[in-house]
Amino acid sequence: MPSNLQLSGLASGLDWKSLVDQLMSIAHAPADRLAAEKTGNTQKITLLADFGTKLAALQTSATSLGAVGAFGQRVAASTTVGSGWSASASTSASVGNYQIAVSQLASAAHRDGASDIGTRLSATSDVSGLTLANLPIASAITAGTFTVNNQRITIALTDTLASVLSAIETASIGSGNPITAAYDPTSDTLSLTGTGEVVLGAANDSSNFLSALKLGNNGTSSIASASKLGSVKTSAALALANLAAPITAVDGSGNGTFSINGVSFAYNVNTDTLSSLITRINQSTAGVTATYDPANDRVKLTNKTTGDVGISVNEAAGGLLGAFGLTTAGTLVHGENAEFTVNGGAMLTSKSNTLDETAHGITGLAVTVSTEDTQTIQVSSDAKGMRAKIEDFIAKFNAVQSFLDASTKITTDAQGKVTAAALSNNREIQSWGSSLRSMAFAAVPGLSGTIARLENLGIDFKRGTSELQVTDGTKLDAALRDNSSDVSAFFQTASTGFAAKFGSFLTTVTAQTTTQQTNLNRNNTSLNKQIADIERRLVQQRAIMESAFISMETAQSALQSQQSALTRAFPTSS
Repeated sequence: MPSNLQLSGLASGLDWKSLVDQLMSIAHAPADRLAAEKTGNTQKITLLADFGTKLAALQTSATSLGAVGAFGQRVAASTTVGSGWSASASTSASVGNYQIAVSQLASAAHRDGASDIGTRLSATSDVSGLTLANLPIASAITAGTFTVNNQRITIALTDTLASVLSAIETASIGSGNPITAAYDPTSDTLSLTGTGEVVLGAANDSSNFLSALKLGNNGTSSIASASKLGSVKTSAALALANLAAPITAVDGSGNGTFSINGVSFAYNVNTDTLSSLITRINQSTAGVTATYDPANDRVKLTNKTTGDVGISVNEAAGGLLGAFGLTTAGTLVHGENAEFTVNGGAMLTSKSNTLDETAHGITGLAVTVSTEDTQTIQVSSDAKGMRAKIEDFIAKFNAVQSFLDASTKITTDAQGKVTAAALSNNREIQSWGSSLRSMAFAAVPGLSGTIARLENLGIDFKRGTSELQVTDGTKLDAALRDNSSDVSAFFQTASTGFAAKFGSFLTTVTAQTTTQQTNLNRNNTSLNKQIADIERRLVQQRAIMESAFISMETAQSALQSQQSALTRAFPTSS
């Protein structure tokens, strides 16, 4: 069959392909109706899912209203403007004012190790073997210049301490006030002695040599280091940390142990440093903070809690804590308990500066004090927090009602055209909206207090709408402040309370919403199958019609060929 005969009307002159398209379009109408139904179902499914989200939010808010203690919340605060005190109160706290007079704050106990635990710089006055880079002092020396008697001295970290002292003496000769610079191994200090006043330092010095060696206090002819120079190297292994006392309570590999407040610590003098050991102590359960004081060259342990509580240390003689002077040579400085009175009563004490009911006996009240002062703590109902829960419910309720109004409404324009929202024919959803409105404004039965319905809280529907609003904020705040127990009964009475009724109803509605979505999805699955069946039959019908028309074109073409042959065989004479 010539392929050109598939061209519509080539032989017959009939545009049969357009005719087939028109017939197929008419035959496709049932499938189009099913597709439109499916589109409508899909729109409803989307709306119902959105509705389910809003219902869940409303149910969460209703649950919050029914939570235990939701309407018994208390707030506590000092009446002193700018107070540094903080206070909190639980639902069990009684509303009222409490005058608290603090005469003593609680402080933490600390155990101070011996000072100057590092060894001296040198056993003799000869310091020619000590370079500035490796001096075992508290502050590392920086290279640069410093000034003595208006004479500038330049140093490098590779210089020895002896060479620097010599440079000071040489430079001072030109000042007319020659200086003798020396190291005293007995006191572990440097001294600068001149014939007149010695003046150290200048504003543009770039080296910290003078301060690192603790030299200062101008105004005399002889200036010495303010205290012992040798100190512990906190980042060096303990065996090389310049400790004055030897650590002998270790095994052949350098391992030893000690305990603080019963917590055991293992260490190795060849691998552990003072810095790493302090970190381990501070991260442990020993309950103390360890620090190193470079100014006094000593280790200190401070309790992490306040109050008159001791700090116990234990180790074998010759151990690390002994080298720190924390055992027999250590000094325990006792912590102090807070001392205070409440409403002018007897003196009370607390190990902590947080004065809770175990210290003052006021149920549910805790006050953290920071100054020795007298302040009044006011405990009141948390009207703001309680109102926020109610306003959240109103917002979630209105979101549901607004959704229902928009998705079920039917409107008519000026030309009389009626437009129906996607869920306008869903009577079940419309009934849910009506039920929610009735429940919102119905009275809770069996209550003996002043609050039986939302109206008693200053809440009503906006005129002409299905949405709630606070119409009388003063009334609501007064009820929350002065009658929180009645408000609690209204919202939280078991089974019949406002929150319980809403929770139960919303659970049912949510389940029914899910069922509707399931049914619509199932219906769409069926529609998809029906549409597919129709599409398949139409494809077959198109193929049959197109084949018939092509056959017609073939026959028409053959007849035309025969007629042409006859015309040529029997030409018409003139």
